[in-house]
Amino acid sequence: MKKWASMLLVAGLCVGCGGGNPDPEAAAAAEATAKAEESAATPAAPPAPQFREVTLPAGTTLRLRLQSAVGSDSSRVEDSVRAELRDAVVVDGATVLPAGTTLTGVVTDVERSGRVKGRARIAYRFNALSYDGEDYRVTTAPVSHLAEATKGEDATKIAVGAGAGAAIGALLGGGDGAAKGAAIGGAAGTGAVLATRGEEVRLGPGASVTTRLTAPLTVRVKVS
Repeated sequence: MKKWASMLLVAGLCVGCGGGNPDPEAAAAAEATAKAEESAATPAAPPAPQFREVTLPAGTTLRLRLQSAVGSDSSRVEDSVRAELRDAVVVDGATVLPAGTTLTGVVTDVERSGRVKGRARIAYRFNALSYDGEDYRVTTAPVSHLAEATKGEDATKIAVGAGAGAAIGALLGGGDGAAKGAAIGGAAGTGAVLATRGEEVRLGPGASVTTRLTAPLTVRVKVS
């Protein structure tokens, strides 16, 4: 502004050297020059980012990688569960949610393995998503895991007990002893099964799981 005022003053003085009034054209030219110099000295502000809204429909698959551990013998209902997208969600060739996008949720069901019957299980679902500094509410299908059945192993334990008992009974009392020994051995095997829990369900950080949206999700995507 000082430079502009100086130029106007010089222009006015130069024109006024002859005793006349200041030249309007010279003053306008000086003002334009001063504004141009001032604009060149001030860096232009970067353009504001542009966004568009994209809606992911219900049924969209989310391939995830767990960031927290879950287990039928260690987790409780309402425990927090964290995961991240291991694959980007792409719509019409454009990435809507990049790999690494964070999701959080809670354990919804958990059951330890029973001693007599009942397989261990755990289930959880995700209800929040964080992307590009924005937090979104999401609704996903539950992810559930069921322990493998151990009936075959249990039958083997009982059979081994019966066989061992029969062998000992035969040595001690012949055929009658073998029958008694088998009964005793079988009972011992059954007792071992009743005292032992089945397999538990345990997944650690890095485990791959998959779920899907059960309601549409609209996110703001930056336009490049």
